[in-house]
Amino acid sequence: MTETKQQIFIRRSNDLLCRRYHKLESLNLRTGLNLEQDLAIFSFMNYQNIITIEPGKRGGKPCIRRMRITVYDVLGWLSAGMSHTEILDDFPELTEEDIRACLEFAADREHRLIAVVGEG
Repeated sequence: MTETKQQIFIRRSNDLLCRRYHKLESLNLRTGLNLEQDLAIFSFMNYQNIITIEPGKRGGKPCIRRMRITVYDVLGWLSAGMSHTEILDDFPELTEEDIRACLEFAADREHRLIAVVGEG
């Protein structure tokens, strides 16, 4: 069975999350809670449950909870100076967690970019 791009992305993100946890565990930074609680604390949030990618929706761009609002829409509103409160007032279907998921998605994607510097 061939994995979809979203499944590959989620698997790689989960692998990264587990590596972060084991690094923290090796440094003795565990909270004494169970594994799931530790991961929730040290991974900030699990945006994979919020950000969805569907090929037929908005050109396959990452969207929020299967809605037609993309991560890039939210980032654009934030960069234009809208506050979280203004966005939530204008789009009541969104939550504060949705906005944070967009920011984490963008940060994670930026972290994964590989820069190619060529001679020019």
